[in-house]
Amino acid sequence: MSSNGTHPAPDHEVAIIGAGLGDSVGLITDGRFSGGTYGMVVGHLAPEAAVGGMIALVEEGDSITIDSESRLLQLNVAEAELERRRASWHPPAPRYQHGVLAKYASQVSSSSLGAVTDGAQSNKGNNTLH
Repeated sequence: MSSNGTHPAPDHEVAIIGAGLGDSVGLITDGRFSGGTYGMVVGHLAPEAAVGGMIALVEEGDSITIDSESRLLQLNVAEAELERRRASWHPPAPRYQHGVLAKYASQVSSSSLGAVTDGAQSNKGNNTLH
């Protein structure tokens, strides 16, 4: 925590704001965040990149439309290119092989399903990035 009792901004947010892009660039993540953010932030995107969600197919320079009023999050890439990317995508190796975190990662559902570990939900959610 900083001296004023707030949490410092994440590095990626600091980089956006530091580059003077805070009012023109949005942050899109399948990660979690506290809510202490600045600008357009879309989080908890599901399905997550680790399970092959659309966010795993985003590449440097891709255009993404964020329209909060229409609840639209759209990756502006041709379908043929997306198919090529899907065909070459491979899931990342698990970060943890043993212990509680390995067990959690193997059993937790998507955030869109509550991120629960009761086994009743699949780790594959519906694409929310079109």
